[in-house]
Amino acid sequence: MSAGNADLQEVSLNADDQDVPLQVYEEEAVNYNEDQTISSTAGPSQRPLPEATNGDFKEEENGPITKEESPANASHEEMFHDHAATDEETSQQGKDEFEAAQELGGSSDNYLAQELGGSSDNYLTESQWSGEINNCISLSDDVNDKDDAEEVVLEVSAAEDSLVYTATPRTVFEDDSSTSTAKPLNLAWSFGMNSNIPVFNLHDEAHQVVVYVCAHTAVIHDFTLNRQRHLQGHCSCISCLCVSEDRRWIATGDQGSESLIIVWDSFSGIPVHTIFQSHPNGGVIAITMSHNAKYLATIGGGAVQKVCIWDWTTGSETPICTAELNAQFGLQNYILFNPEDETQLITNSETQVIFYSWDNSTLEYVAPPLNDKTFNKAVGAFSQSVFDFSSIRSLTATSAGKLVVWETTNPPLIRTKSSIKQHNKKALKLMHLQKDAITVLTTHDRYYVTGDTRGHVKFYDQQLQLANWYSHLNVTTIHSISFSKCPPIAASEKTMYPEDCSIKGDQFAISNFIVSTSEGMVLHVFTDGTKLEKVLQEPTEAVHALACHPSKTQIAVGSYNGILKVWDYKDRKSFISRIFGKEKSLHCLAYDPKGFLLAAGFTDGSVHILDAVTLEDETTEPFKYAKGSITHVTFSHNSHYLATADQEFTVTLFQQQDVGGNASWEYFARYRSHYKPIRNLIFGIHLDSNEPRLLSLGTDRMLVEYDLTSSNKDHLIIQSSDRIDQSAVPQCLVWYPPFTKESFILVANDEYKMKLYNTTTKMCRKTLLGPTFGSPIRKMEVFPSYNLDSGKGYLAYITDDKVGLQMLPVDGNPHKTMALICHPDGVENIVCSNNGQYVFSAGGKDCTVFMWKTNLQSLEAVASLGGEDLIPFYGMLSGGRDGALFKELEDYFYYAQLRNQGIDTMETRQVSTHIPLKEVPFIMRALGYYPTEQEVENMLNEVKFSDYVNTGKQVMHINLGDFIKLYINHKPAFGLSLKELQQAFQVLGFTNENGERDINRGHLLQLLQTRGEHMTEEELADYLSTLIGLNPEGGSSELGSSNSTCIAELLEQKIPNAITIDVLAADILGLPIHESDDYEELSQNPESASY
Repeated sequence: MSAGNADLQEVSLNADDQDVPLQVYEEEAVNYNEDQTISSTAGPSQRPLPEATNGDFKEEENGPITKEESPANASHEEMFHDHAATDEETSQQGKDEFEAAQELGGSSDNYLAQELGGSSDNYLTESQWSGEINNCISLSDDVNDKDDAEEVVLEVSAAEDSLVYTATPRTVFEDDSSTSTAKPLNLAWSFGMNSNIPVFNLHDEAHQVVVYVCAHTAVIHDFTLNRQRHLQGHCSCISCLCVSEDRRWIATGDQGSESLIIVWDSFSGIPVHTIFQSHPNGGVIAITMSHNAKYLATIGGGAVQKVCIWDWTTGSETPICTAELNAQFGLQNYILFNPEDETQLITNSETQVIFYSWDNSTLEYVAPPLNDKTFNKAVGAFSQSVFDFSSIRSLTATSAGKLVVWETTNPPLIRTKSSIKQHNKKALKLMHLQKDAITVLTTHDRYYVTGDTRGHVKFYDQQLQLANWYSHLNVTTIHSISFSKCPPIAASEKTMYPEDCSIKGDQFAISNFIVSTSEGMVLHVFTDGTKLEKVLQEPTEAVHALACHPSKTQIAVGSYNGILKVWDYKDRKSFISRIFGKEKSLHCLAYDPKGFLLAAGFTDGSVHILDAVTLEDETTEPFKYAKGSITHVTFSHNSHYLATADQEFTVTLFQQQDVGGNASWEYFARYRSHYKPIRNLIFGIHLDSNEPRLLSLGTDRMLVEYDLTSSNKDHLIIQSSDRIDQSAVPQCLVWYPPFTKESFILVANDEYKMKLYNTTTKMCRKTLLGPTFGSPIRKMEVFPSYNLDSGKGYLAYITDDKVGLQMLPVDGNPHKTMALICHPDGVENIVCSNNGQYVFSAGGKDCTVFMWKTNLQSLEAVASLGGEDLIPFYGMLSGGRDGALFKELEDYFYYAQLRNQGIDTMETRQVSTHIPLKEVPFIMRALGYYPTEQEVENMLNEVKFSDYVNTGKQVMHINLGDFIKLYINHKPAFGLSLKELQQAFQVLGFTNENGERDINRGHLLQLLQTRGEHMTEEELADYLSTLIGLNPEGGSSELGSSNSTCIAELLEQKIPNAITIDVLAADILGLPIHESDDYEELSQNPESASY
């Protein structure tokens, strides 16, 4: 080959074929949701300490680390602890409580101690914390390899228990089962990566270890041992990542509302510092760390971008200095410290490069102009920038294949060298290197290194002369290049480095490096011998399709770039894949119950039936009857039918036929059974005949069952079509485990309710409060294994961005459910393993699949701690068991008995613990919950038939405890919101001259009498007169009827002709208006409600 071109030898993905027991390590953290705290342990800034020692470490100026004696009351000196973990559910809660402590005039150090239930004497102050981190950084700066690191740590802190002091690169993968599986759901593995964020090489000596990003989690992956360590702490997707020069420290940032920056110890995997609200407007879009690892520099993503410098070793959450940038500079998305001078920085957007200089309080910058007219040549869009090996020059790469050379300018008035401002630069020249766009520019070992859109890596010397290049990597656009921190072996006769471009053709000795591409590939290049190892190949487009094998430890994953992969999730290895092509986007997958077939639905409307082992098609041509994307695909229990649903609201049925002794699949029939999107399509079993039954559920609130027995070719018959809800929109349904003699299906809707419907009559038999973690349940899966003898089962579910578990049977107890953030940008799918030990979630556009290890004992423990019987429900009443609402409820309960026995009687009253069912609606309204007539019917039927299967009799009375459960489960989860009123006025009203939506009074009265559950004229007059206080004592009388004479004229006087939201809510309904929160309650105060 020609000089500089490296011959590439491909080696196996797994360097070690030995069976290594997989140990997934995960830090202990806090399970926190935006709506409910599940459990709590140490937070990110809490630093618990071990046993007291006899002194503090202190760093002398220009001297070694020594140990000095401390006074008798010296605090403990441990600075890190394995349990000082940051999790995505703790971040905002910890910050709010931390700020609250400071606002009350207390010490933040005392807060950290008290939060863990200990004394503040057992925790480091900020000054001690700063000193300890500086000690660690000083140690890591002087250490070049693992052996030296271990020696220094052992010498300095032999008596220490600090994990950061004693950790080695292998510590991060040491197993600690007590912390890695402590929660009900524990992240065990991540499939995929964010290909837009650079991948960094941490170690590549005995083990190949890299760090990359999956959604809101940074992953340290050892490919030699096939292990992962997950750095969990962000509530939003990580937007940027950097590592220190010695690979000891990792910094991550996000663009969420909290705009977190977290610094991690790569040796132990624990967070050592967290910065809240670093860039409140827009979050962090770029981050870098100084050469000595002491400082961080970040760029904000707000409309007015800010550049901030942070000294994270002091424990401070405020930047040293900041600078606001002009919007005309474009979106600055790249930042870098000068490795020779930490006071110098460089950033760039596609159109502008900016140079910075900072001191203790001031950050100055210069934005030198450069355009196509400067050198009369096309410059192109800027990609990345670096500093020259001297601090005088800087280089910027462009999309035109050029390098801009920047040089420090010396104004004529400045004569001394010390007065020169190094950041005052201008464009000196424009070097044309190649035709292809340069996407990566970095430095290594006195060379400039570039990566481009053709997948080439090139090395240039300090005179920008080509020294060597790698042009046969066979990859697409390079996104990042990261070199090993270990120096290369000196060139000799035994080494096999490629030849450089010199006349002599000397060996070009350079450190090993990894390359990541825009197509989700990560390659490890061994320069000695020029061998290439593909360590990762992940999808770069949305991942929606998931399916777990019914009997094996296999999961199939499909992405929008047409790649289908099957993984053995026990061994964490992909063993087969198939590429359909970029125009064939996989949207859904399903195994048949026997595990022989795998059905795949695509966004172009085609359906492939594949052999589950070889992934080859079972049919000569794929089926294509749908015009839109296939949204659901499912097999019947006997594998005789395959049903699909598509975006055109149509259900299609395929049937397996026996042709000449061979099974073949053919089209059967189609039916457009819904007029809105289909949310679920499931097969069931007729218990009497063991024949399959098929149901579909749509957002049109229709539950449709198909008559498969009577249907024939091209004619799919509808057996029943039932509207199952009045206003709530159903989201998903599953077959409910047979805990009772009655068969149910479980439906979750967008009002945070879970409803049980009889599978035969489709009657709503029970309404229960579901999980309330920020958004309603979007999909749920019942664990395949449940215990009918104990009456216990479990289901997994997803909301908009969370994954959770729910104990079965469902009863509305909030302690029997939990959730945590899994994919902040949205979770699209969920499946369970055949034994219920793992739950898999697909993040859609974040191109990631997470595997969660379940710990059902932990969930049961939380439920037990929440109390039994009515105790959890008392806690959901305002004020609890001793509150005013409960006492008022008791009064209503007794008053209902008086009503039932007659108000105007003088006979002896019979006090009971029960009330008749007919009184239930009145008490509900007295408590501020106003159900519709259908909701009233559902409530009464729920109680009436609660024991009908066992006794054959209806229940006609209800006690106080059952009523409390009924009230909690049926009332709106968050009350009436302003958003609901606005939506109603948007549909029914018109815009007036003030720009407000209003409804004509006559039109509103007509609607109330003719649409929906319409009222009679007398009922409407009675209700309105009561609401606006026209009746005696402000309400209707138990002993008489209201006088309807002249009510119409009085109503016209009291109610304006144009009714706005404010008038309806405040003047007529008497509800407070809250505009700050979509879920803010507008419900009437029960204490002031009339019975």
